[in-house]
Amino acid sequence: MEVNAVLGLAAALTISSAAIGGAIAQGKAASVALEGIARNPAAADKLFTPMIIALALIESLVIYAFVIAFLIKPVVA
Repeated sequence: MEVNAVLGLAAALTISSAAIGGAIAQGKAASVALEGIARNPAAADKLFTPMIIALALIESLVIYAFVIAFLIKPVVA
């Protein structure tokens, strides 16, 4: 296999696995937060900020994977 093909496959696997993992994690975080708010509406203010911070941290990991995918992508001459 050619080096560019391997690098292209590595970049594709990196961003696809990060996107899938990030989507699952964000869905789970939002689901748990909304379930907590549904059980106790008075706790909405206490749950909202940590949920937003968690979603931002999850999204930052996906962005880091996106940057890594761009760094390892093959160079086309």
